[in-house]
Amino acid sequence: MLLKDFYSVIKSTQNEEEFTSVIKINKEHPLYKGHFPDRPVTPGVILMQLFKEEAERRCKCELQLETASNVKFMAVVDPNSCDLLTLQSTISADGGIFKLKGIAKQNDTISLKISATYLSV
Repeated sequence: MLLKDFYSVIKSTQNEEEFTSVIKINKEHPLYKGHFPDRPVTPGVILMQLFKEEAERRCKCELQLETASNVKFMAVVDPNSCDLLTLQSTISADGGIFKLKGIAKQNDTISLKISATYLSV
């Protein structure tokens, strides 16, 4: 975990095609003191990191981001309005190359859409 105590996995489900995790964001994490004290916002790069960490958990190996070909930040993730975030993704593997497509949702609002390629390290 890149940021210690930033989140915890509440629920995780998986089938042949999709991997879904519901995570609880620690709204008291020191990150929010700088981003931003009066209105906390989860940085986009942290949202991208959450997908990497969940992909590592699913693939049971350490991954490194190779490319992020399609990243769309669609809504702010505010831990004060809702501290639960749902990550839905599909991952395909070809040797040591993992291709992920995912969305992050807070309540029913899509916050992030991502397509990324990771390499096994």
